[in-house]
Amino acid sequence: MAAIALQATHRQPRQVPAAELRPLDPDVISASIPAFFIGRNQAGLWVAREANGRVGGLFLFKSSAIDFAHRQSRPVRCALVFPTETFELDIENHGNPLIVLVARLLRR
Repeated sequence: MAAIALQATHRQPRQVPAAELRPLDPDVISASIPAFFIGRNQAGLWVAREANGRVGGLFLFKSSAIDFAHRQSRPVRCALVFPTETFELDIENHGNPLIVLVARLLRR
């Protein structure tokens, strides 16, 4: 009878690379059209951030992040970019003011 060795595998949490948010190339979209990145951060909250870093916010719902981008770009519409990678809001939160409390709860 052959002995079978079982080896314990230790799973490492999957590290998703963070998106590098840079202004969009004028060859891709006109500089006159506001553009917003819409995506999730590592806590799972929705992030809306203007491509040039002028304004951004955190939200519970994707639809809220999109509405924020549309309101901030009035009277014109804006381009929405949905990175596949997570990214963090690196500027002051102008979104949901209660999200800071939710973020703290999610970290625990």
